[in-house]
Amino acid sequence: MSAITSNPTEHSPTSSPADADAQSLLAQVRPSTPLFIASPRHTLLASSLHGIVAPGAASLPSRVRKALARATATGAAAPVAVGAVPFDPTRPAALSVAPTLRRARALPPAAPLRGERLPCRMRAVPTGADYTVAVAEAVRRIALGEIDKVVLARTLELASDRPVELPTLLARLASRNPLGYTFSVALGDGRTLLGASPELLVSRSDGMLRANPLAGSAPRAADPQEDRRRAQALLVSRKDLEEHRLVVEAVAHALRPLCPQLQVPARPSLVHTPAMWHLSTEISGATEADALTLALALHPTPAVCGLPRGRAHALIQQLEPFDRAFYAGAFGWTDAYGDGEWVVAIRCAELKERQLRLFSGAGIVAQSQPEAELAETAAKFRTMLDALGLAHEEADQPATAETLA
Repeated sequence: MSAITSNPTEHSPTSSPADADAQSLLAQVRPSTPLFIASPRHTLLASSLHGIVAPGAASLPSRVRKALARATATGAAAPVAVGAVPFDPTRPAALSVAPTLRRARALPPAAPLRGERLPCRMRAVPTGADYTVAVAEAVRRIALGEIDKVVLARTLELASDRPVELPTLLARLASRNPLGYTFSVALGDGRTLLGASPELLVSRSDGMLRANPLAGSAPRAADPQEDRRRAQALLVSRKDLEEHRLVVEAVAHALRPLCPQLQVPARPSLVHTPAMWHLSTEISGATEADALTLALALHPTPAVCGLPRGRAHALIQQLEPFDRAFYAGAFGWTDAYGDGEWVVAIRCAELKERQLRLFSGAGIVAQSQPEAELAETAAKFRTMLDALGLAHEEADQPATAETLA
């Protein structure tokens, strides 16, 4: 049985040494800020633009390399491509070039944050009942042999009478999820993707890659003994181990052409967020491919899409009554040397003015039970709901005014 570990941290970026205060970087974040990431090791901010990565016939990594080369030629000392890739990689990415990536040490632990009451209205799309119907249909398709796994998501749409204070919300997310990647990415058209993801897609530093797929989950419990029992049960759960195996095998298969000496542990370990336990496998190896090429080779992984990928994607389009857009995509950065990191865009929301759309998904396999998968999505909503001060039980009910605590 694997040991329980804390969530691993990412490699250091290849930007200049920490030269700013983490709190000051956080205070500068606006909806239009190209990229902000707060992780256990660093706080990163791209606050201005040198240019955008324009659409074109060439591959996205090729266009990024050309954009970085142009930025260097026109005077940018350490240009970095930053932004997000949507769930559907055939759709346009939201990538731009920043003249530099400012960084500081990790955000310090914050005291409990309090705020005013936030009147908001909440609507679940689909409803909890409709979601269980979709899960049952997915299980039926799996039983027929049409597909091995599919990830089905649902959303909570929140409308507030007041603007959302982005730095305050990010501070709450970072304080409640110190082992994750708290982030904000400008998507254009006044939209911002933000959240606190537990899952690194891939990083590259000095020719070494690291990927950390998560699949197989269990909600945390307030009672320590029950929490430990759930963790140990997850480590031996046939359903969750099978779900995790499918993801790890797919990740390794995608990376081996770019990393022949890939190191893949035989058994998963456990990582945790305040809301969830996850099965985790950390994969590593030497590579000559740049970070974005590695990320696109993996994306979307079975942890957010399913297997086989094409059939899973088609079934998601049939069963989910909303557009994922950048949910379950990837966000991060790549520099001119090919180093960088890309993180899976989960435990997140899309913000536009006074509206938030929260996302949560669950991996469906042959042994899945619709009510249990609904409960898993409700538990995963806790990352954003806790930061907003909203009660968990409101996930399937119209929201009322709540206190931000």
